[in-house]
Amino acid sequence: MNRTKYASLVLLMTLISGLAFPVGRIGMNHASPFLLMAVRFLIAGALMAAFTAKRRQPRGLRQWGQVALIGALNSAGVMGCAYYSMNWITSGESAILTFVNPLFVIVLGTLFAGARYGGRQWLGVAVGLLGVVVTFGTEFRVSPGTFIGLLGALIFATATLLVRKWGPTFDNAVMSAYQMLSGGVVLLILSFASEHPHLALNGTSVAALLWLIAVNSIVQFTVWFYLLRNSDPARTSAFLFLAPFFGVLGGWALVGESLHWYVGAGGALICAGIFLVNWQAKPRPERPERAPKVAGI
Repeated sequence: MNRTKYASLVLLMTLISGLAFPVGRIGMNHASPFLLMAVRFLIAGALMAAFTAKRRQPRGLRQWGQVALIGALNSAGVMGCAYYSMNWITSGESAILTFVNPLFVIVLGTLFAGARYGGRQWLGVAVGLLGVVVTFGTEFRVSPGTFIGLLGALIFATATLLVRKWGPTFDNAVMSAYQMLSGGVVLLILSFASEHPHLALNGTSVAALLWLIAVNSIVQFTVWFYLLRNSDPARTSAFLFLAPFFGVLGGWALVGESLHWYVGAGGALICAGIFLVNWQAKPRPERPERAPKVAGI
């Protein structure tokens, strides 16, 4: 895809990814976290499955198992950890921890997928990670939510590499549908097993749920899987450093969380890190070889 399309899709995806955290925080004022996520993914997955019923479906136990595993990781694991962590930390902090994912993508890709990245990419990840830390500022506190958020980032990286590996064999929208359904089932089980499930239906909770279903599920996952299938996962994942920046801004705008000067400084470092990860030096043109001299000419 051309650069303009790629940049537009990445910006859209990171913006709505970041906003999922403060919107989820609003929804959690009226619902238990696992049940809120279960309802979100089950409804969104069912709508997508109906819409894509005539497209190429997964075949055989192996492909259905792959979709189910991606859903368990990408929907239940990542978002379950992210929202559950907000019992201890703010939505902005949860977003920051979840989107440490690009660092894990490069590390896991190097260790297990045979990927090779140069010093510039590793430097970019380090600078982007520094930007995430700076965005936290001086309010960072270690709590159970901290470790749950980091676990979500590790699960996110694992799911990212699996989507890159298995994704080309699936229709993009079909995979989005069934991974959300499988993730919703896992979250529903977790809800009844580990919390007191409740969901109060009112104007605010319904509006938050509709946003999470339509924008943060159907649109976000479809765009994300499309990007992973058509680009390098490490470079695309590097742009996810922007999501916590949008998450912190969204937490300030939507739920009144604190916003400080260091958020801007962290955002600048995040952008620098993304540039370094994605910057590819142009190859130098080869100098034409001079023809050997021949005696008498």
